[in-house]
Amino acid sequence: MFIIREGRPDDVPGLAALRATWTAEHDATPMDDPAFDAIFTEWMNASPRKFFVADCGGELVGMLNLVIFERMPKPGTESSRWVYLGNAYVLPEFRNAGIGGRLVEASIQFAQDIKAVRMVLSPSDASRGFYARLGFEPAAELNILRF
Repeated sequence: MFIIREGRPDDVPGLAALRATWTAEHDATPMDDPAFDAIFTEWMNASPRKFFVADCGGELVGMLNLVIFERMPKPGTESSRWVYLGNAYVLPEFRNAGIGGRLVEASIQFAQDIKAVRMVLSPSDASRGFYARLGFEPAAELNILRF
């Protein structure tokens, strides 16, 4: 059995392990990076995000993170915010059990609770159907400059 919960500071090693597993799953070249845990921890400290995790008996088996963008306020109106959902991942042996959907649903609830006006993401080709089933649709109103 698993629970979906907000990430905590003591989850950092588990989050780093999930990220390393994700990388190994998508990169045919084995990667030995002894400095990765320290690099990941430094990134976490420098890039505050809201994490949601899937916890199965104390082991993290899934994650996603949210970046909250606070828009510049205008006279006479409250500032608005929007949320970017990124880095959603579930360990292969735990997929197709509803964990990914529950992680995204928790993030949607969080975004609604903070009165975000939108949630955006950049899906992979493989994940487009997953996100469409959760109500996400392609967007045409953003522009991008690739480097």
